[in-house]
Amino acid sequence: MANLNIPDDLYAQLQELANAENSSVEAQAITVLQKGLQTKLQPTVDERYKNVPKLLEEIRLRREQLPKDVEWPDSTEMIREDRNR
Repeated sequence: MANLNIPDDLYAQLQELANAENSSVEAQAITVLQKGLQTKLQPTVDERYKNVPKLLEEIRLRREQLPKDVEWPDSTEMIREDRNR
């Protein structure tokens, strides 16, 4: 493992967090770094919204692929049956 030189006040905060979580400073540092890196790697809100039209198109295509000759049960009747049990 690499050694890191961090400011004393930051180390104190990390130590307090480790004590609160009943873990070592090293384990807490790893946890904090992993969470921080995962947050950076997640797509932004704008990137997620870019995928919406594609997802809607996929949903439409899947809906069109459903068999047309099947009689699907009425959801209202199914809920009533379930409540009457």
